[in-house]
Amino acid sequence: MSAQVDVIVEGYADDRVAGTVTLIRDGDAIIVVDPGMVADRGLILDPLAALGVQPEAVTDVVFSHHHLDHTLHAALFPSARFHDFQAIYHGDVWEDREAEGYAVGPNTTLLETRGHTDQDISTVVQTDGGLVVLTHLWWSAEGPLDDPFAPDADVLRASRQRVLQLEPVRIIPGHGPAFVPGDTTPI
Repeated sequence: MSAQVDVIVEGYADDRVAGTVTLIRDGDAIIVVDPGMVADRGLILDPLAALGVQPEAVTDVVFSHHHLDHTLHAALFPSARFHDFQAIYHGDVWEDREAEGYAVGPNTTLLETRGHTDQDISTVVQTDGGLVVLTHLWWSAEGPLDDPFAPDADVLRASRQRVLQLEPVRIIPGHGPAFVPGDTTPI
């Protein structure tokens, strides 16, 4: 059985900022990716409740990187294990591990994709409809082509190419609606 992916908050970055928040249900794993800045925490909690997910039921939270617009509301999930580029954190336990290839669920793995920061990871999910990638390599379908925060544009481009080579059917970017990658996707 494959995983189900639901965008809880469609992010934006203009005169205000909200990160895209996503729910993944994958077997026994209930995963929230990037529970960061939103106008009100109810924008995260209400859609989860509508999907039958209570905060205490969330097993894992994944941070694509450590900017507050992607991490601010992590404490909403008191029972979760937290995943980043280098470790798993649960309660007062810090377990070092490589993110590359780490399975958060049976159909959900982490991929090291430096670009927006040197600590970026993407979440790769196999669904019935195909592969979905949650990533901050793109803020939205439009890019930006040159990420103003990227420490190395060549590293960003290489990670984008790596993700596109996976042939995802959908990319869920850090600050915009999900999109189908194609010939016009910025690299």
